[in-house]
Amino acid sequence: MKILAIEKDLPETPGRSMQPFLAEEAHKAWDLVQGEIIRDIAFTRKDHRAVLTLECRDEAEAERVLGQLPLVREGFIAFEIFGLQPYDGFARLFGK
Repeated sequence: MKILAIEKDLPETPGRSMQPFLAEEAHKAWDLVQGEIIRDIAFTRKDHRAVLTLECRDEAEAERVLGQLPLVREGFIAFEIFGLQPYDGFARLFGK
């Protein structure tokens, strides 16, 4: 199943920095790309939020996978997860 995951920032904890976790985050994301779980990853131009397309069994699996990312694990970010289905609008043009 194709999953769309959009980053949402969590409230900052004073005195904590995500900086020490950024290299580990990139390594884990790379592992998930190589494992063909993350199919695409980008940032929004406006506010630099991560937008990922994943291939998982369902939304619950996507949540477990994203929970392995260090910034999620450490409570800096979370993801809003959307299961996607194919566009069916062309059926209105060409029949079923």
